[in-house]
Amino acid sequence: MDPTIHLGEHPIAEGYQLFAEREARHISEVYADWATRVAADHDVLDRLAQLPRGKRQPNLVFAAARWHGAGEDYDSFRTVFLQQWPQVRETILARATQTNEAARCATLLPFLAQLPQPVALLEVGAAAGLCLLPDHYSYRYDDGTHLDPVSGPSPVVIETHLDPQVPTPSMPQVAWRAGIDLNPIDANDEDACAWLETLVWPGQEVRRVRLRAALEVARREQPRIVAGDLVEVLPDLAAQAPPDATLVVFHTAVLAYLDAASRDRFTTTVQDLPGHWISNEGQGVLPGVWEPVHDDGLFLLAVDGVPRALTNPHGKAVHALRE
Repeated sequence: MDPTIHLGEHPIAEGYQLFAEREARHISEVYADWATRVAADHDVLDRLAQLPRGKRQPNLVFAAARWHGAGEDYDSFRTVFLQQWPQVRETILARATQTNEAARCATLLPFLAQLPQPVALLEVGAAAGLCLLPDHYSYRYDDGTHLDPVSGPSPVVIETHLDPQVPTPSMPQVAWRAGIDLNPIDANDEDACAWLETLVWPGQEVRRVRLRAALEVARREQPRIVAGDLVEVLPDLAAQAPPDATLVVFHTAVLAYLDAASRDRFTTTVQDLPGHWISNEGQGVLPGVWEPVHDDGLFLLAVDGVPRALTNPHGKAVHALRE
């Protein structure tokens, strides 16, 4: 690292170094390398400083560079980022990190199984709605639990580690489903789907294959996604759920993108609804729910505000809470 850059004095550099150490390491060698080197690269940091604060996150910036042709080595990223800066910047400003990872459904199933069936699923930050279709995927948990849709094995197969202390998952009975997103993704939109693929980190080919298969399921099932602000739309949409089904409002990696006031408004709104609330967010995103001993990159899953498990952000594992 360039000794003239002190992480504590340069918050963008610090953020990229933390991303490399806490999120990308052990998941994507390419992104871990890029983030570490960005943290020591004056020219790249200067360009990042020109972006709005909410548009500087590494996974968005890296995806934008790859969208414009960056390969997997850092020099390729740097060349594209700097030499095509106007185009890369435009993509960063126009796009979002709508990481619609179907495997996150595997982290929901143990806790959906404890609720009265059937359920009415309402996802906040639904993107293309892939996580609204948990009953259309196959699951292979390493505790020996194998689940398939009623119609038979799915082309989308999700393999997940499950700690013994976590409730046994079962296939939910979904009576109704709907989602909310500021910018819903149409599974039939080739450009939007290509961007979703670009958001898959280098080295994660299994995720890429699963995404393509899940998008095919979404094209067939066409889950309803309503465009709008999550706080404003939520009460009216929730009221449309059938009264004989258990309403379950859920979300993953959404609240971090809200400011503190909007986060508080959302929490108040969802707690006033009938039914249940499953949140799966970064540790510390919901103050007062869970104060992490240390941030290990895992998400905290809570049911009705009560911490229940730590989860891999991409659905690879569900861990019992540590003492």
